[in-house]
Amino acid sequence: MSSIESQLTNFRLHHDRYDTIDPKGALKNSAAGKTIFISGASQGIGQATAIAFAEAGAQAIYITARSQDALEETKFKVEQANPETRCACMVCDVTDETQVKAALDDCVKKFGGIDAADANAGCLNKWSKIGESDTWSWWRTWEVNLKGTYYVVRYVIPHLIESARRHASKAVTGGHLVLISSIGAQFVRPGASDYQTSKHAINRLCEFINVDHGDDGIKCFAVHPGGVLTALAANMPESLHSLLVDTPKLSSGFVVWLCSGHADWARGRYLSSNWDVDELIQFKDKIVADDLLVNRLRTLDL
Repeated sequence: MSSIESQLTNFRLHHDRYDTIDPKGALKNSAAGKTIFISGASQGIGQATAIAFAEAGAQAIYITARSQDALEETKFKVEQANPETRCACMVCDVTDETQVKAALDDCVKKFGGIDAADANAGCLNKWSKIGESDTWSWWRTWEVNLKGTYYVVRYVIPHLIESARRHASKAVTGGHLVLISSIGAQFVRPGASDYQTSKHAINRLCEFINVDHGDDGIKCFAVHPGGVLTALAANMPESLHSLLVDTPKLSSGFVVWLCSGHADWARGRYLSSNWDVDELIQFKDKIVADDLLVNRLRTLDL
């Protein structure tokens, strides 16, 4: 058995939004009264996630990215999806610590707090073998995918802890944190060393957040958003483009579902947007008891 075979599940797979994760259906008003912070929200999956939270009744959504024009487009679409959802934005490079902190501070100043955060900004450059790689490009992938995520995590956690405390006595929960990972974290494909190692690190970071702040009320998830043909994903080898069959609405609905409180028991784990959430819940007790969906070393059974 190959290593990857033992890491894939047999859950029913989805490629588009379905009833259980529909922000306008089963998840309607699940984000009511909440403020959501999303990095990398100017296009693709990040933009779809902002729209989905508006559809789910979010009180406010704060979006960041490197393009002001693209942010304004997302803001317009958020307001179209729900005119009652307030939306603000700031140009922000997640690899710049000062800019990340300023954006989070501005969000809190405008909206009074943060209840859920989605560290969506990412980088995926053209694949190349390590010995032939461009050193700047290789390390840039790590800087965006890991350092950029860390900066968001570092400065949003105090606000999420406060959210978790505020919601402790309510029927809904707060303090949700989504880190965008990838199924690539579970593979070792030639030429993908920068991207796949950085996403593997994201999964481990998620586990550490749970260890450090789970008792503070933080619910953190490392999420594979599905195979979506975004501008970034187009940098993958063309031979893999046939796998990019998922819609941005799939992952956006899945993230809204995670932040609704239905999966708080799965905090600290890697989860795929493709997995059927109703089936996932059926295996809740086994997943928790056997500490599944985390990164571990497979060894000999002597």
